[in-house]
Amino acid sequence: MGWLTDWRRRRVLEKHQVDDALWTELLQKMPFLRGGQRLKDLVILFLAEKEFAGAHDIEVTDAMRVAIAAQACLPVLELGLDWYRGWHGVVVYPGDFRVHREEVDEHGVTHEWEDELAGEAFPGGPVVLSWDAAAHDPAMNVVIHEFAHKLDMLNGAPDGLPPLHPGMDRRAWAAAFAAAYRGFCDALDRGRDTWLDPYAAENASEFFAVVSEAFFTEAAETRRRYPDVYDQLRLFYRQDPASP
Repeated sequence: MGWLTDWRRRRVLEKHQVDDALWTELLQKMPFLRGGQRLKDLVILFLAEKEFAGAHDIEVTDAMRVAIAAQACLPVLELGLDWYRGWHGVVVYPGDFRVHREEVDEHGVTHEWEDELAGEAFPGGPVVLSWDAAAHDPAMNVVIHEFAHKLDMLNGAPDGLPPLHPGMDRRAWAAAFAAAYRGFCDALDRGRDTWLDPYAAENASEFFAVVSEAFFTEAAETRRRYPDVYDQLRLFYRQDPASP
């Protein structure tokens, strides 16, 4: 039924557009957004196919929707919107939100706690975002981060290894990311400057999401510090944002 989806998307693009003034203002605030009209078209389709909901009485404005959609669409600019298949919701909180966690350890003891989060992506479910973090936290890009998790979840539980394209070498990916992750954790343990958000040390999936943020928002520095990881991300996202 791919032809039907293509027909519907063409109809959407014929009937809808993003306000030029709103788009120009967004690009001024987020100069890392690349893709021109192609990105704008993808944003229009994303807004048509995903449902936004506000939590805790927040009003999700058009400007908020477009800002979130543009950042979400940047990673799939060369992959296509079908990489976000199988789910429909984006939930926006005014600020960080609490999530109840429960885990059984190796001894069979159940541990429960509350996490305070700026974002979370659920397998087969919505992406949840803090608007305060998305709009005002310069230390992170929570939108790209959570949508990178969505890509990671396409082939099962998030593990830092999304479905690679034909021709990509799984061993090269694993070697590049494993070496970078070990070096990052070692630097963090030694109290050295890690440049990336320390949250990247949580696990391989978080490292992938954090370094994906940097790949798009601070591309040249990512290439300088993590050249092998940058090359793998360049092949996966089919983009080279560090190049002019």
